[in-house]
Amino acid sequence: MNFPIYRPRRLRRNERLRELIRETTLEPRNFIYPLFVGPGKDKAQPISSMPGIAQLSVDRVVGECAEVRSLGIPAVILFGIPEGKDALGSEAYAERGVVQQAIETIKEKFPDLLVITDVCLCEYTDHGHCGVIKNGDVDNDATLELLAREALSHAQAGADIVAPSDMMDGRVGAIRKALDENGFAQTPIMAYAAKYASGFYGPFREAAESTPQFGDRRSYQMDPANAEEAMREVELDIREGADIVMVKPALAYLDVIYRVKQKFGYPLAAYNVSGEYSMIKAAGQNGWIDEPRIMMEVLFAIRRAGADMILTYFAKDAARLLQKKNPS
Repeated sequence: MNFPIYRPRRLRRNERLRELIRETTLEPRNFIYPLFVGPGKDKAQPISSMPGIAQLSVDRVVGECAEVRSLGIPAVILFGIPEGKDALGSEAYAERGVVQQAIETIKEKFPDLLVITDVCLCEYTDHGHCGVIKNGDVDNDATLELLAREALSHAQAGADIVAPSDMMDGRVGAIRKALDENGFAQTPIMAYAAKYASGFYGPFREAAESTPQFGDRRSYQMDPANAEEAMREVELDIREGADIVMVKPALAYLDVIYRVKQKFGYPLAAYNVSGEYSMIKAAGQNGWIDEPRIMMEVLFAIRRAGADMILTYFAKDAARLLQKKNPS
């Protein structure tokens, strides 16, 4: 392995050689595309802090799903923006809520497209927190019943996977129990297992209209300084019945992604979140970076760290680039 006998550059001389020894693969099938669905018809409300992303009415979401499917992306994840909000987030588990309607419409039109649903209350509560407020804080155990109702309503509407993102203790077990007792034992749970209290969520809060009206979410989302705690959180969710575990955000937590994959070997998702997307978009639009190149470098990094699937707003852009590079 010593120079000059071993020359690593021999296998870097052209793209075909580089492809031949490439260790990490990236394909459209690795992506999950997030969609924000709201009320109305033929509506697309652009999100100023997320160029290229918009809040969409159900009919426009279906149009997006057609494009997603044509690009070889296997799944979307839905976030709801209800017409009205209240203290208990009742629209989250309403039979004709926006997400429930979107699930039914998408599955009727594209039965082979996987529909994942975000299970949380923050988009639906008038206070912007992820659960029931008591004495100025989120009441963990009172929230579990509502999260289970929400997940069950999504499954009843036809969701393929439910994805609790709230970070309440015990919510995976509560959801698993509700699904199993109501005939949905085959519905998988993708748990936001290690979700950090991160500044990278800023643009998402504009998109989902979910900024807390008081305080912050540090009493239930994880401290960015902690990695051992993430291992405990992931293990708890697996024990409670999670089928896929997730680390969120992705880019600043590649070490956590790696450790989770190495320790548990479970199907692993990573969320390339809104702030990560918006920073690259803004720098690209200003001509400071080569946006497509940086986009792909980041997505490869997340895969290289151990993620099997990536939730990313870049999904369509990256899939187009990959299709162009590798036409069928």
